Amino acid sequence: MLVSQEKTDEYFMREALKQARIAFSEDEVPVGAVVVWKDRILSRACNYTEKLVDVTAHAEMQAITAASQALGGKYLNDCVLYVTLEPCVMCAGALFWAQVGKLVYGASDPKRGYVRAGTGLLHPKTEVVGGVLAEECAGLIKEFFRRKR
Repeated sequence: MLVSQEKTDEYFMREALKQARIAFSEDEVPVGAVVVWKDRILSRACNYTEKLVDVTAHAEMQAITAASQALGGKYLNDCVLYVTLEPCVMCAGALFWAQVGKLVYGASDPKRGYVRAGTGLLHPKTEVVGGVLAEECAGLIKEFFRRKR
C-alpha cells in the first residue's frame, strides 16, 4: 500500500478539492489533483486550460509534470495521483506513460472519462480507486456548470 493509515485517501482527496476550488474561483472547470509520494504531496494542480489557452492543461497533466520534476524522473510508480474527476483518455495515457502506482479519483465522468474507452488505458500495475468523496467532487462541477447556464 502506498499511503499510510494516518493520511487516508479522503485526506488527500480533500487536498485535491482545494485545488478544484481554486480552478472554480478562476472560472476554470473545477478539477484538482495532487500527487503523493511517501505521504508527502509532491505537486498540486488544477485545470488551467482557459488561463493557458491550452487544451492539454488538465489538472492531472500539470500535477504529473510537476511531480516528475520534483522527483527528477519521469516514472511515478511509487506515487499516488488524487484527482477530483475521473481522468479523460488523454490523461489516462499520460498516467500510463508515467506508470503511476495508484490512481484515486472522486466523481465518475460517464461522458468523457477514460473508463468509457476501456480500463486498459492505464498501466497494468496501476491500482485504481474510484468514488472517493464522489458527491462533493461532483457537486462542485455541477455547481460550476449550473452557473454557466
